[in-house]
Formats: sequence, structure tokens, C-alpha cells
Amino acid sequence: MEKIFEKGSREAKLTSLLFHISETLSKSIHLKDVLGPVLQVMAEHMGMLRGTVTILNRQTDEIVIEEAFGLSSDQRARGKYRLGEGVTGKVVETGMTAIVPRISDDPLFLDKTGARKELEKKDIAFICVPIKVGREVAGTLSADRLFDENISLEEDVKLMSIIASMIAHSVKIRQMTREKMEKLEEENLRLQKELKEKFKPSHIIGSSKAMQEVYDLISKVVLSNTTVMIRGESGCGKERVAHAIHYNSFRSEYPFIKLNCAALPENLIESELFGHEKGAFTGALNMRKGKFELASSGTLFLDEIGDMPLSTQSKLLRVLQEKEFERLGGSKTLKTDARIITATNKNLEKMVEEGKFREDLYYRIQVFPIFIPPLRERKSDIILLAEHFIQKYSDKIQKPVFSLSGSAVDLLLAYHWPGNVREMENVIERAVLLSNGEILPAHLPLPLQKREENSEGSRLKTVLESIEKEMIEDALKETGGNQVKAALILGITERMMGLRVQKYKIEN
Repeated sequence: MEKIFEKGSREAKLTSLLFHISETLSKSIHLKDVLGPVLQVMAEHMGMLRGTVTILNRQTDEIVIEEAFGLSSDQRARGKYRLGEGVTGKVVETGMTAIVPRISDDPLFLDKTGARKELEKKDIAFICVPIKVGREVAGTLSADRLFDENISLEEDVKLMSIIASMIAHSVKIRQMTREKMEKLEEENLRLQKELKEKFKPSHIIGSSKAMQEVYDLISKVVLSNTTVMIRGESGCGKERVAHAIHYNSFRSEYPFIKLNCAALPENLIESELFGHEKGAFTGALNMRKGKFELASSGTLFLDEIGDMPLSTQSKLLRVLQEKEFERLGGSKTLKTDARIITATNKNLEKMVEEGKFREDLYYRIQVFPIFIPPLRERKSDIILLAEHFIQKYSDKIQKPVFSLSGSAVDLLLAYHWPGNVREMENVIERAVLLSNGEILPAHLPLPLQKREENSEGSRLKTVLESIEKEMIEDALKETGGNQVKAALILGITERMMGLRVQKYKIEN
């Protein structure tokens, strides 16, 4: 009867132990977080002196300690084996369990960790079982315990084999989860790329990292009603971005209305915005709808909003907040649902400080800012733009222009482009008219021909390095930071990619 009770008690403890281990393994998706607690529970139940979980690195065929109980960090670091080396290496190589009753009697036991003292070895038994994922050995589960002739090591082997199977099952689940996560991440990146390409306007040329970020922002805001402010220097393409947002939105079938706030005198801008009734002022011979009415259900683009008079700013703020207004000289309140996009090349923050721009209006229009980088900060787009404009104007005047000469390319890359894309378009149009099939330095304006020199000579080297860095950053971004895939895209070796990443201090 006592033996029956003793047997029942052991089975209850074993069930409790396995349940505890199963519960521990399910607590985290990261295996490293749960292996330590599992070994701790084993030590308490089995009287285990030391325990390890090793993992096989299939790329290097090296077996390393992933987690351990009873070993110092230095001892763990020393525990590395090749396939077939020592007891652990043999277990991984053969997939067969190894039992060493006394480690002092087995020449295969190497004690690479140096954790077993010479005097202890004769009293230590070592058990090592394989962790198998499917038919492949992924690593081992091992334990040291004091040798005792009255203790059956076979029972420990059975228990450890069950625990190893539980760990293997967890490894398999995590592998499947990781594969699913990787597939989801790849699919997410693919969809994001497709979305960016969808909202990448055909009339905006540029594939640099800076412009990819602009396309990304366009894709995020295009399907909303959010007020957008486009900022950037004169000539960098702010109106084109506004067009892209409108014509890719659900408002695309409705009007896109533009008002340049800097082009009108103060006494006319309110009439342009809100319209006027007949007789509202001298010369108002007929009722006229304003831009807000004309842009109903569509988009109103307020260019150069930094030049809007303060008196008009307060009335604009009311329309933005309440979505209603009156025509000049009228009393009827009109509603508007036009989406507002603004643009400026001015420092509005400084203007707010100086009292030249209303602070409340600033915060109302600065909901979703998009910054268009100047051309000098996206050198890798210069040749793309030049080729685009060459094609445009050679088609327009029906004059064949085949290419840019190498020296002309150097000058385009070295120039600082204060007028941005607008200036480049004018430069290329002139060059197409002057050329006879190939654009030469002589066909470019004098400011471009006078290439600036720095203390080391030509700026070309610096420009080319800037372009190379941009291309590497773009490739890494496209591949999610994978240098091997990025190297394939750029047609360079992995070693060259690593050297360039190091040279330009690119973080990925």
C-alpha cells in the first residue's frame, strides 16, 4: 500500500512539474525568456546541479549554450562545440541520448565550460538528450546530478526527453509564428510600396530617399479630409504635391481651385476668397462666387499663405473652424466643405513671433505638414529631372536631343540650384534649343559653367559620394535593412556594401 501511495505521489509531482513547464513555455514568444525558468524548475525537482540548453547554428555547424542553470557567464561563453565533438556534439550529430554515470570515466566528456572541479567529477553523472524539431536535431537539453547507485538515471532520461519534446514543440510553434510574422511583414512592406507607387504623382520626378518620404506622407493623408500645409523653397514643386493629394483623393472628380495669396492686393483677396454681391463695392456690377464656393466638395489650394493680410487671416480662420462664410456685401450665410491645402516658403514660426501671422491660424493650418526638400539636398534626382525635361522639350519643339555630355552632367551635379526644379526646367529648355543633339557645357547658363571650387578642388567628388549614400540608404530602406538584398539591387558585392555602410555611418 505504501508503494502505491509513493507511486501516486511521484506521478502527481511529475504531472505538476510538466504542467508548470508547459505553462512557463507559453508565457513568452521569445524562447530565451522562458528557458531559464524551465531549467530552474528542473533543478528544484531533480536535484540538478547544472543544466543547459544548447542550440545548433546550421550556418556555422557550431553548438552554443543558449541558456544555462548553475553556470557563470564566462563558463557559458566557453561552452561551444562542433558537430561530433564531445558528448554534446555526438548527441547533436546522432540524435541519440547520452548517459554518462561518472564524467571522470568518460573520455568524451570534455568539460569545456570548466564548471566541474576535478574532485567532483567522480561523483557527477551527466545526461544529454536531443531537442528534435521534426527529424532535425535543433540542440540539446543536458543536466548534471550527483551520482547515486540507488537513483535510476533512466527515470531522469525519460523526464528530460519529455521536457525536450515540449521545448522542441515550443521551438516549432515559434518558428511558425516567426515565419508568419516575416510573411506578414513582407506583405506589409509590399503593400506600403504599392501604396507609395500608387500615390507617386507621374508629374513629380524623383526617387531619392527624401522624395520617397514625401510620397509616403502623401499616401497617408490623401484619403482623409485633413488640412495640409506644404512647405519648401520657391520652385521645389509645392503645387504639384497639392495636385497629387487632390487627384488621388475621393474629391478628384470635384474642382481643384488655386489662389495665390501673394498675387493679389489686400482689397481684392477677400472678394476672391468669399465672393461678392452686386453693388458690394465700386465696380461690383454682378454677383460673383468666391473660391470657397467654387471649390465646394473639392480642394482649395492657398499658395503663399504667408503673404495673406492679417485682416483676411481672421476671416479665413472662421471659415476653417465653422465651415461657413458670407459674400462681401451679403447677409446670407453659406456653407463650404472644401478641403484646404496651403503652401508657403516663409518662416511662419518667426512671423508668428513678430505678430505678422496669426498664431491661432498657424496651428489650424499646420495639422499635417509636408516638407519638400530643395534640389541641392536630393542630388540623385538631378539627372532624372534633367532627362525628363530634355524629353519634354525635345518633343515639344520636335528637335532630337540624345543625351547630356559627361562634362555637362558634372556641372549639373555641382551646381547648388537656388531656384530648384523650376530653375532646372528653364535651364534644360534653353539647352535643348541651343544644342545639336548633345547638351554640352556651352549650352548651359554661365552660373552653371563657373563651377565652384573648394579647398580640395572640385566639389564633384563630394556630390557623387552624396548620391552614392542616398542610393545605398534607399536600397536598405526598400529591403528592410537587409544588406545582402540591398547589394543585389545595386549590383555590388556584400563586402562593398558593408564597407560603404561603414564609410557613410549608415544606421539600418
